[in-house]
Amino acid sequence: MRRLTSLVAAGVIVTLAGTGTATSAQAQTVTQKEQAQQQAQQQAQQQAQQLAAPPRGKAAATANPLYKTGRLAGSNCSPGDLPRGSTVAYKRFLTRVTSCLNRSWATQFRKAGLQFSKPRLRIITRKVRTPCGPWASGADGVYCSTDRTMYMLITKTQLRNPFALGITRLMAHEYGHHVQAVSGIWNYWAVARTQTGNSGRLLLSRRSELQAECFSSVFMSTVKDTLPIDPAEWDATVEWFRKNGHKGWAQNDHGKGSSQAFWMKRGYASASPGSCNTWSVSPRYVA
Repeated sequence: MRRLTSLVAAGVIVTLAGTGTATSAQAQTVTQKEQAQQQAQQQAQQQAQQLAAPPRGKAAATANPLYKTGRLAGSNCSPGDLPRGSTVAYKRFLTRVTSCLNRSWATQFRKAGLQFSKPRLRIITRKVRTPCGPWASGADGVYCSTDRTMYMLITKTQLRNPFALGITRLMAHEYGHHVQAVSGIWNYWAVARTQTGNSGRLLLSRRSELQAECFSSVFMSTVKDTLPIDPAEWDATVEWFRKNGHKGWAQNDHGKGSSQAFWMKRGYASASPGSCNTWSVSPRYVA
């Protein structure tokens, strides 16, 4: 169970006898292409202008536009095999899963009318200090909002016994924090945590972490046929988190194992970000 915690341009040259006519036709073609390119650029600019900046205030967390976008867009994600002992294969897998996450969430942000940017991915083989501070004890992956980077740790244990489902779930969780950052959810969290005591900050942390876990499970639901995910293996993963999910954290900042399992099940069953609104529910659901 430890593994749960990896043109050339088409060279056709045509010689025309009627040079004048050929030149005119070519000029017309170029003009049409330029016009088409300009129109495409204008449309892209208009679409970008129509996308809204991240919302602010409490509503950014409790009533985020992402909650109304329905099921998460599919990405036809098939990152390939994950053989034992291959750092190259492991890195390739992480990179491909990140691309899948980018495709799904970029589409979802467009549906929400929100601006979107991709996170950076940094793959490491030892724990590092990020711009957000020291590496969190017990973590195999970290998202830092300062540089909007996912730091994914490859350990010797993971290389010996890679677990595609567990690795993908972890990546999708850290990506969930990026979703919170660029959608404005963390705009509220960052302010609210400065206005409360330790117990209040822990509650806010649990709301954030459990939402990221729910977002992760939403994504896992969309790749269950292409990853693929064995239903029994997924159920065993959820059960592991129910029993052990809280044990790696000194304080209750990620939620009890039962809370983690609750939001994992909820996200996986719905496959919709709207089911992951941890900011509006009673504290007992994020205990």
